[in-house]
Amino acid sequence: MPWNDIVFDLTFVHGAILLTGVILYAVLGGADFGGGIWDLFASGPRAERQRQEIARALGPIWEANHVWLIFVVVLTFTIYPPVFAAVSSALYIPLSLVLVGISLRGTAFVFRAYASDVAPARAMLSRVFAGASAVTPLLLGMCAGAVATGDIRVIDGKVTSSLWTTWLSPFPIVIGLLALTVCAYLAAVYLCVETTGDLQDDFRARALVAGAVFTALSIIALPIARSQAPVIWDGMMDREIVTVVPLAVLAATASGLAVLKRRFRLARIAAVAWVAVIIVGWALAQYPWLVVPDLTVTNTAASRAMMVAALWAYVAGAIVLIPALWLLYSMFKGKNPAGTGAYGASTGELHSAREKP
Repeated sequence: MPWNDIVFDLTFVHGAILLTGVILYAVLGGADFGGGIWDLFASGPRAERQRQEIARALGPIWEANHVWLIFVVVLTFTIYPPVFAAVSSALYIPLSLVLVGISLRGTAFVFRAYASDVAPARAMLSRVFAGASAVTPLLLGMCAGAVATGDIRVIDGKVTSSLWTTWLSPFPIVIGLLALTVCAYLAAVYLCVETTGDLQDDFRARALVAGAVFTALSIIALPIARSQAPVIWDGMMDREIVTVVPLAVLAATASGLAVLKRRFRLARIAAVAWVAVIIVGWALAQYPWLVVPDLTVTNTAASRAMMVAALWAYVAGAIVLIPALWLLYSMFKGKNPAGTGAYGASTGELHSAREKP
């Protein structure tokens, strides 16, 4: 299909909007998950301070970032209902575990703040928060890998895939590990921007470790992709898409070098660009398939009337949502609030303050 026809095709427009939602959830919600991962691996003499800083950074925004996941889910079952049906059926087990993980993570994070004077409860809630933060992006990445393998088959409208092997094969597992590592890297880089001194050095070291692990996993993923996800492999080798690979490498390298040179704001910008390029490259490599090899953006799209109505709904929602999110981030992320204000204090300090007359 000529490029001009694709641009003005409503199915492509909605696909691009869906892709934008995935990118926003990856770079915002992904960093939240990464904060929980580093809560799990907090260590050394500053372990408690690391956890306090993670809680301070996540506190104002972690719930808001899930709006992008809700957006992606709603758009999918509204515009591409067969895709939603196939994915939710074939990946029922990991997606159910994702919902459990998100729920447990949020519940533990909130209740931990009110258990600062009950050491056993606080320790248990911390483990739940950190464990759910690690398992959830792992499962989401595995679901993405499963969609690309071609193991989810839809025959005469019925899903015929295994409930287990579809997402427990090597390619989905390695993609899950890559997603986990990306979340950890984003969180570490963001926390470098929001901290100073020894804590900043701690998160800088974690960012470098996560970057090295991602590089190793990427090397492992390439031969597996060639054998288990040929659509992705062939798409990446396409002459119109192959340029995305060096762009991703360039952005990743720029972010890593910026971390090494302590240019943390530049590292954050480059990290966001890197993740966005990876996701766009994946989408281009997989296009036009939404679920390989049976469901495409055209053979699963809703009616034109529904797609037009949905576009108007996006506009109306954006008018409300974007200013609200801008206000939220400008208040809590515009400047480094570490050590000041409600979220600059530890949860223990907050609890003590509440107890004072």
